[in-house]
Amino acid sequence: MTEQKHTSVEEAKADGKYIRTIKSFVKREGRLTKGQQASLDAHWPTMGLEHKNGLINPAELFNNDGKLILEIGFGMGASLVEMAKNAPESNFIGIEVHTPGVGACLSSASEAEINNIKLYEHDAIEILGDCIPNESLDTVQLFFPDPWHKTRHHKRRIVQPAFVESLRTKLKMGGVFHMATDWENYAEHMIEVMNAAESFENVATNGDFVERPEHRPLTKFEQRGHRLGHGVWDIMFKRIK
Repeated sequence: MTEQKHTSVEEAKADGKYIRTIKSFVKREGRLTKGQQASLDAHWPTMGLEHKNGLINPAELFNNDGKLILEIGFGMGASLVEMAKNAPESNFIGIEVHTPGVGACLSSASEAEINNIKLYEHDAIEILGDCIPNESLDTVQLFFPDPWHKTRHHKRRIVQPAFVESLRTKLKMGGVFHMATDWENYAEHMIEVMNAAESFENVATNGDFVERPEHRPLTKFEQRGHRLGHGVWDIMFKRIK
């Protein structure tokens, strides 16, 4: 008797199988406010995307051929919405697992009256594998991911060789992977992983890091950090093969 092969995690689970998968997050669910729930109810039908629907067609989704920017872990969505508002000619897809953040982002996007943003509430690893076409992304953004600062937890950091390879296949040639972190040790880890990825080249021309580009908004979190003397490291690598 041959073992049945499953084409997706969902099919395996439905068949009663357990498959160990790597997660890009640890879900720490907060409490939804009434406003966030109202935004989910009102705007998810037009701005929300579902993992179960599989591969997207960006040109059909946004009704144009603009640049496609994917942000992993957008938090409450303030900077994502600001970037989308400032670049109406580009299209933005955000991925976040925390429902309150998704609700807050939907609310902000609605208030800004923008229509160039779509959201997933799902694990980024699975979205990349199942929903994003190869060579479709101009930019992937990963801003202030969980640093997993304890040494024994470093293996949980999302920036690892296998993750970078999954991004490579989704980025266009010349597409950019833009990271930012306020943990120097994680910044060094990011540089180490990216330098080992032969298909990427550091955009920085003076050292390993770049100045915060104008298109990445300065968050309240960063402003507070600057006042306290904390550093922030921006890292940009482009796909070269």
